[in-house]
Amino acid sequence: MAVSTMIPPPAYAAAAAGAQLLLTRGRRPTRVSGLCGLVLAAGSFGVSMTADRLFRRYGTTDQPFHPERASVLVTDGPFAHTRNPMYVGLTGILLGHAAARRSATALLPIVGFLAAVDRLQIPAEERNLGAIFGAEYDAYRARVPRWLGPVHPGS
Repeated sequence: MAVSTMIPPPAYAAAAAGAQLLLTRGRRPTRVSGLCGLVLAAGSFGVSMTADRLFRRYGTTDQPFHPERASVLVTDGPFAHTRNPMYVGLTGILLGHAAARRSATALLPIVGFLAAVDRLQIPAEERNLGAIFGAEYDAYRARVPRWLGPVHPGS
């Protein structure tokens, strides 16, 4: 059972980054904003890479179009705090770019990225993981938020 969208989430993030550049033409980072943005982006990249390494360590798929190939439900590391640390990482990278550019307008493409991933990609992944792991995934979903913060019923 393949995911309905065939656009990889990193492509959505790249499109959002491109839109940020277009929306912030002429706004150059200062030393402080550039450093803040770099720290946020680097930390976020680290979260994404840690999550990807865990998938590889456990021998399960990291392919967003084939969540049905998941062989292990990874729940430790960053997955103990968010069910989608790779997407949280991509979001943080985009936030770092907006911070570096010192532009609230640069936040708008992030909203588009979040909407696309949250509505097109994640629901299909969750359906597949629920079908594969059943009660184990239901319990994980009940205690760990989709993004960050408190768990909301049905999310």
